[in-house]
Amino acid sequence: MTSTSTTTERTGSGLGLLAVLMPAILVTVAASDMVNLMLPTIGAEFGASEAELAWVVTGFLLMFSVGIPLYGRISDRVSLRRLFAFALLTYAVGSLICALSPSLAVLVAGRIVTGMGAAAIPVLSIIAVTTLLPPKRRGVGIGVVSAGAGVGTAVGPALGGGIGEALSWPALFWIMLVVSLLLLVPALRVLPDATPRSTGRLDLPGGLLLGLGAGLVLFGMTRAQVSGFTEPLSWGSLAVAVAALVLFGVRTVRVDQPFVPPSLFTNRVYRTGVLVAFLAMAVNLGGLVFVPLLLVEVNELTPGEGALVMIPAGVVTALLAPWIGRLAGRVDTRLLVLCGLGLIGLSSLFLSTFAGGSSVVFAGVGILGLSIGFMLVMTTVIGAAARELPPERTGVGLGVLQGAQFLGAGTGPAVFGVLVSARQQGGGDAVNPLHPGADGSAYSDVFLAMAAVVVLALVVASRMRPTAGPEAPAVARADADAGPKAEAAPAAPGPGGATSAPR
Repeated sequence: MTSTSTTTERTGSGLGLLAVLMPAILVTVAASDMVNLMLPTIGAEFGASEAELAWVVTGFLLMFSVGIPLYGRISDRVSLRRLFAFALLTYAVGSLICALSPSLAVLVAGRIVTGMGAAAIPVLSIIAVTTLLPPKRRGVGIGVVSAGAGVGTAVGPALGGGIGEALSWPALFWIMLVVSLLLLVPALRVLPDATPRSTGRLDLPGGLLLGLGAGLVLFGMTRAQVSGFTEPLSWGSLAVAVAALVLFGVRTVRVDQPFVPPSLFTNRVYRTGVLVAFLAMAVNLGGLVFVPLLLVEVNELTPGEGALVMIPAGVVTALLAPWIGRLAGRVDTRLLVLCGLGLIGLSSLFLSTFAGGSSVVFAGVGILGLSIGFMLVMTTVIGAAARELPPERTGVGLGVLQGAQFLGAGTGPAVFGVLVSARQQGGGDAVNPLHPGADGSAYSDVFLAMAAVVVLALVVASRMRPTAGPEAPAVARADADAGPKAEAAPAAPGPGGATSAPR
């Protein structure tokens, strides 16, 4: 997409780039659930019901899931600088609308606009790291950016609840407005304005069908978490989503230049990575949602105290991110993914065993292991996918990958939420024989179900064929593209290097 050497020189070997990308993704991901603890206050101020208040979160997430694959595809045609600037400005406008909102309807509209901007940040950040950093620094870059997302997810509720209680809920959006504007100038400085090399027309109808299907899946799952799958709005949204995705599939095989080229999925590493990302994110966010609920309902902590238990996991994963990134660049892809999934599975079993009135330390340890395992999985999967994608498909490929990841974020809590509600109504002891007593038995079964999902992910990940060396394909392609000029000047590697043969 652009010259790596020029960008890394200007950003101090990538430090300037990461100094912009990490806080940007941290802030936008944290924004998705930072208002959760303030919803009762907002509802009391505007006289809104719980169903109406849900749109404050759902409106943001809907645009978030719809926008990720669209931004990924567009990034193959528009410069990163322009897209990133557009995203930050859109995010700032949405935050301003939210901060000044005189009614719930205006607040929801502001959250929708904010989600339109926020959707670009995760996928553009990953694309920037994989296309602008040299191969030796790419793993660390992916780890740092992923850590920003992990920390944002972990601290969002606690940060929002603390600031909201101290300064009122509009202060949350004033802070986000200021941060987004402060990031705009350095983003314009470190990101290139070069036009990507992708050509041909953009299949906008296909992109809209994909976005509609993804958005309605997330909306239907969100509604199911509140009212169950039997509610017409839940199953109706999911039915329309299936129809939209079927039409998207039909269009993909019929048009000459589809929104998502089917050739992406001929590569075993890539298609396996997409499914693993979906399953791992479903479990990860399920843990991030239900561990605080466990602490509130069973351990009788306040919502703020329950959210605070999550912060150490975010801090530790952020500190480990560079090391995990280096590891992902040196060790076999399949081995690392299997190890990360194994850690997630063991942590889920640990939470299932100690989900009760025991010390909150057990919950903190369990969520820490789950977070580290997830970081290991996603850093490795993203790096492997970037290496396998050809330069002209980097944007759409990583957009689809991250779209699958955030669909998992919506699907996991919804499905597990239905399970915990059914178990609470039915009563009875936990399925896990190691779980003591009846306290928290419903949550124990949910964490056990998460472990079962991890087993499925392990089966899928086992089909990832190991590569001879994580950076070997990139180096080989860079040398081949350079040709006889390779010795005259260092060739700027393409996005993630170039693709290897389909696996």
